[in-house]
Amino acid sequence: MTKKMYVGNLAFQSTEEDIQKLFGEYGEVTSVNLITDRETGRSRGFAFVEMPANEAQSAMDSLDGTELDGRSLRVNEAKPRR
Repeated sequence: MTKKMYVGNLAFQSTEEDIQKLFGEYGEVTSVNLITDRETGRSRGFAFVEMPANEAQSAMDSLDGTELDGRSLRVNEAKPRR
């Protein structure tokens, strides 16, 4: 079973590859979805990452508050859309 995580406070220059590499240190990354602005195509500063549940928990515990491209990341379980 996979778990979806919210990754916030990303630097605008962070790429899906950067996120994939960072989370890949904790296990298999099933998907990375960097959210971009429809008009400009620029990153909106957050992404969603999916990993197997046990690896995702380890990644959340380890990566919340760590730095990527000069920004302190917020990493937690994604809440379902309403």
